[in-house]
Order: sequence, then C-alpha cells, then structure tokens
Amino acid sequence: MSGHSKWATTKHKKAGIDAKRGKLFAKLVKNIEVAARSGGGDPDGNPTLYDAILKATKNSVPKDNIERARKRGAGEEAGGAEYQTIMYEGYAPGGVALLVECLTDNRNRAAGEVRTAMTRNGGTMADPGSVQYLFERKGVVLVTKGELSEDDVLGAVLDAGAEEISDLGEQFEIISEAGDLVAVRTALRDAGYEYDSAEANFLPSMTVDLDADNARKVFKLVDALEDSDDVQNVYGNFDVADEVLAEVG
Repeated sequence: MSGHSKWATTKHKKAGIDAKRGKLFAKLVKNIEVAARSGGGDPDGNPTLYDAILKATKNSVPKDNIERARKRGAGEEAGGAEYQTIMYEGYAPGGVALLVECLTDNRNRAAGEVRTAMTRNGGTMADPGSVQYLFERKGVVLVTKGELSEDDVLGAVLDAGAEEISDLGEQFEIISEAGDLVAVRTALRDAGYEYDSAEANFLPSMTVDLDADNARKVFKLVDALEDSDDVQNVYGNFDVADEVLAEVG
C-alpha cells in the first residue's frame, strides 16, 4: 500500500511475518524479472534491477529465487512471462481516490480480480483519467535512521534533486521527481548511506482525512486488492491521524 506513509511502513513491516508473505515474495520476484527484461540483467548497469533486488533481499526473499528471476528476465533461463503494466482507477469509501497498478500476463484476469475486489468491499471503478490527475509520479527513497540525522541525509541528497524529507519514525522518506530517483539513491550510496528501497511511486497532490470507520473500510478494500497476484501497488489519496490509526489497530 502506498498512500499514507505511516500506514504503508507499518504494513511493510507486518508483511514479513504474516500469512501473505508468499504473495509479497511473488510480487518482488516479478519486479526483478521485469526490470531485468527491460534494462538488462546486470544490476550494476541497471539501477532499477539493483533496487528491485535490494528490496527483495531486505524482505528476506531467498537468493535462489532472486537469481532465477534475474536470469528469466535477462533471457539467460527459460520460463519468463510477458508482463504488462495496467493502471485501474477507482474510489474507496470516504471519497478516497485509488490507483491500482497491475503487472500481469493476463489482462482479463487482472481486470476481473480488481473489479471483484472493488465491488465486494464498497469501492467503485472509475473511468480512465478521472482519478490519476490527483496523483504525481515521484521518486521515493526510504532510509533507515540508525545514527543518521535529517541533516546528514539532506546534505547527501539535496544537490541530487531531493525535494522533501519526512521523518516516518524509524525511517526517513526522501521525495524527488521520478527522473531524479537514480541520482538521489546514487548520492546516498556515494555518501556511504544505505537505503531500504528506491522506487517511482504515485503520490497524491491532496489528501482526504479518514475517521476510524472509513479507515477500516479503506484498509479492507486495499487488502482485498493486494490479495490479487496481479496487483503490484495500490495508491490512495487518504490520510489517517495517528490516534485514528491507533484506534483501528
């Protein structure tokens, strides 16, 4: 889930230990395969592949799974699928706009699963373009704090195109233009700072505040969407106050 940063961070922590771990692994492996196919199988020459492998490694995906996916994507091993990216748009309870990003080898299956998840959980599909204008494509890099201060991180990435740094508790979130993502993560590496993930995501230009009742409904819908193997990311323009997040649990 990408939308409300603290909720996203909490979900990513939980994903490593809950029953959906296998689905998370499958989606991370798919990202590696696609990155290798589009930019080559050498991580040192393909930043997108490097970051896909990094994220999979940090989420405890076995090395053998990672290497097989890299080889399939690079054409070094048979069995790779022809994936395409499809974006669906819709609304969740509380007037929340959703973008549902699919990576699939079966367009009809993906469309059916997204539509079913929406209709069964209080969401509605929207026409193409009616929601996406509420979001901007941005580079998002997450850095574990450790001993780092915000000034340390800012000093490393400011000249590389970083626009904003947010404190998420245990991590710093660095926002940039999507085209500056590689420069920002490279600047961190050059400064000797490790990062947890570097991805181009859709961030909302404005957000909707949710009460506990609507937050529960939105999270339930998002969970249903993410349960589809074809759904890679769900982006929402909602915000949830800390006290509401605590109440929802």
